[in-house]
Amino acid sequence: MSPEEPDKKRKRIDKNRSKHGRKCTSRLAYKYSCHNKEEHGKPLFGVQFNYYYNNPDDSKIFASVGANKPEEDFYTCAWSYLQNTSELVLATAGARGVIRIINAANTNCIKCYPGQGNAINELKFHPLDPNLLASVGKDHLIHLWNIKNDTCIAIFGGVDGHRDEVLSVDFDILGSKIISSGMDHSIKMWTLESELLEETIKKSYEYNPATAEKSFKILHVDEPQFSTRDIHRNYIDCVRWFGNLILSKSCENSIVCWQPTCLTEKLNPDVKKATPLDNLVLVHRFDYNQCDIWYLRFCLDYQQKTLAVGNQVGKVFLWDVENENLSQYRAVILSHPKCSAAIRQISISRDGSCLVYACDDGTVWRWDKKL
Repeated sequence: MSPEEPDKKRKRIDKNRSKHGRKCTSRLAYKYSCHNKEEHGKPLFGVQFNYYYNNPDDSKIFASVGANKPEEDFYTCAWSYLQNTSELVLATAGARGVIRIINAANTNCIKCYPGQGNAINELKFHPLDPNLLASVGKDHLIHLWNIKNDTCIAIFGGVDGHRDEVLSVDFDILGSKIISSGMDHSIKMWTLESELLEETIKKSYEYNPATAEKSFKILHVDEPQFSTRDIHRNYIDCVRWFGNLILSKSCENSIVCWQPTCLTEKLNPDVKKATPLDNLVLVHRFDYNQCDIWYLRFCLDYQQKTLAVGNQVGKVFLWDVENENLSQYRAVILSHPKCSAAIRQISISRDGSCLVYACDDGTVWRWDKKL
């Protein structure tokens, strides 16, 4: 072996490490591709890749929403499809509190639901039923809709519900639970497996608003399955299921991974060595910096192997969360000298090959995985 060979080997090893000195997987190796600035130059609040496609050429289709219309600021969007025609649809909502269902092929608005009554902060479709849509907003409530028959099925909230604006909502991977968070510093878990709710969902498919003599009887769910204010001390602007664990963030420069004790019968390996509280277990904190403003939302990729969040100065932090030891890998940071605006939301394509994010200055940035 020549004297130069150990140095070459050391260089190859260093390429697989982040600047913090810890291992960096190829899953997080993205390179800048391009960016585009929308003509209006106003903030973009949401961006989402479409996961419903058969043709690989459609894998890079995504939508962005923001303050680009004089009559409304859009805050959120979510993809689904119509079961009877398989047509792609995009649900959007924002400041006016109206949910619009848009046909993605011709951009026509085919349905409108004004029932929320005030600004809507997030929309999320059920992972198994493309007709079930959850919406949350300024009215302190979570609404569950059936877009096939244009009915509001259930409203979650009330005496034991949120006491302020609800900012985020998510279904678990089986679609049996909803998690929500808001300005009241609380996170609440709601079950969809109650006998009464399951029966109401079934009735919503049998209901025909065109021929029915009465409006659909909405189910009101007052009591969550779980509630806590022990995780964060400020607005909780994003919450996501991570298997049987929960990820949540506030404007405190960290994403917290935790689990309610009512779910610990299915222990994740990390929970065994986590920090217990009265009704929950803290598993890990993903720390980053320069992110002390709210409504900057993180994302998990389709396979829940990559966690990504942007900060208020245009940097993206990526973590590999596939490993059992979540603390093994530090963040990989993506940055570009021309990007210095707050990153409102990130989305990763279904195959993980492409990452996009939307910013306060009306720009959308694309990064592609290194080959």
